[in-house]
This record gives sequence, structure tokens and C-alpha cells, in this order.
Amino acid sequence: MEKLLSGKKGIVFGVANNRSIAWGCAKKCLEEGAEISFSYLGEAQKKRVGDLLADYSESQCSFFPCDLSKDEEIEAFISKVKEKWETVDFVIHSVAYTDRENLKDSFSVVSRESFARTLDISAYSLVAVTKAIAPLMKNGGSIVTMTYLGAEKVIPRYNVMGVAKAALESSAKYLAYEYGQNGIRINCISAGALKTLSSSAVLGIKDMIEKSSQISPLKRSLTQEDVASTALYLLSDLSSGVTGEVMHVDCGYNILGMFD
Repeated sequence: MEKLLSGKKGIVFGVANNRSIAWGCAKKCLEEGAEISFSYLGEAQKKRVGDLLADYSESQCSFFPCDLSKDEEIEAFISKVKEKWETVDFVIHSVAYTDRENLKDSFSVVSRESFARTLDISAYSLVAVTKAIAPLMKNGGSIVTMTYLGAEKVIPRYNVMGVAKAALESSAKYLAYEYGQNGIRINCISAGALKTLSSSAVLGIKDMIEKSSQISPLKRSLTQEDVASTALYLLSDLSSGVTGEVMHVDCGYNILGMFD
């Protein structure tokens, strides 16, 4: 049986290590026949991404530097991709950042400068990436970005990241409207609590993961595989009529108003 992404070419932003949601999604896409170009930021991340790709051929995987807060680096990254491919079929955007001190007890401690930087990297980067890559998506395509329930509801200590994720979700919807005429679909995955490098900065994340596994309708912990499978659906032709959506993948936690 033909694989879902056979012949498809994609770009993945945001792989930090093997626990990254971005890596789980990328690995699933590679298993389904995709070719992928990865970004990395800094030498430490370059080594980690390189180690993850060691078992894959150069024809299937490549990786280039890119700081998504700088337009010139996005342009340089796209130039590298153009040297390999004439078209791109999908993008995984899994990038977020805020200063660690913003993820404590108070939301209002965030400074003007830190607020702006958080929204720039965590939300505007999707806009920048979409604008830069859209000309390469000549046959249409799919873009998936990663959000969280903190965009919709107050999650203690998530703070300014919740505001950034709300901006990300709204940006995805406006981009979906704008680029839909080009056959480009843009959707969000709202993943539940998972242990990743970025989530470890949120105080109490271990308790959040444990509690959600106890009270979510499915009564189990979310896995990287859960999120990756949903990303595969959204990136493949199986979701050809889906765009501008926020798809919750959290074992049903988001539907709860109260719990026993």
C-alpha cells in the first residue's frame, strides 16, 4: 500500500530533541515516505538534530540553520531549500519562546520587551514562515502549528505564553483565509500536557501531566504518538477539506468544565 506522504516534501521548524512534539511528528512523516528539511538554532541544537537524523539518508533529510526571529535567516533557509526542491508540500511549525521568569506565579511581571519578543517568536514566526514558503507551495499544501489550551482558558503559570498561543491561533485562521485560494491549508493542533524541553520551564508541569491523565475522559496520559498521528492526518490528503481549525489532542481534557 502506498504511504500517505510518498513523494511529499516538507519543512519542520522546532525540533529540540527526541522528546519534542516536532520530532514525533517529523518521524511519523518520514515513516510515511516524506522528505524533510529541518531547521536548527545554534550549535547545540545542530548536534542534537544531526544525531536524530543519523539513521536517515541525506536524500530524505537535511538540516539548515534558521532563527525565526530574523527575516534574513528565514530567507537564507528558504534559499537552501530551493537548492534541493522546486516545491514544498507541508510545514510543521512548532516554535515558542518566553523568558523563564514569565512562567511563574504572576502574569503581570512580564516586561514590555519580553512580551513583544514572546509574541514575535511564538506567533509572528508563523506569519513570517507562511509568507516565505507559500511561493514554494505551488501545488497547494498543508501547514500545521502547535498550540495549547492556555490560549482559550487560564492555565496558572502559563501566563504570557497563553496570550502568545491565542495570537498564534488567530493568526492561523487569518492565514487560512488568505491562502486558501492557493490551496494551502493551515491548522493548529492543541496538544495536551506532555513532558518536553519547553514544557519543563512551566512550574508544576509534572503535576499537570499526572492530573490530566487522571481526570481526562480517556483516563490516560497523552503520548507523542497521539499528536504525531493527528499531524499526519492534517498534513496528508486525508484532511483535504480541513483548514483554519484548532484540533484538540489531549485525551479529551479540553471538554471538561468540572471533574469528580
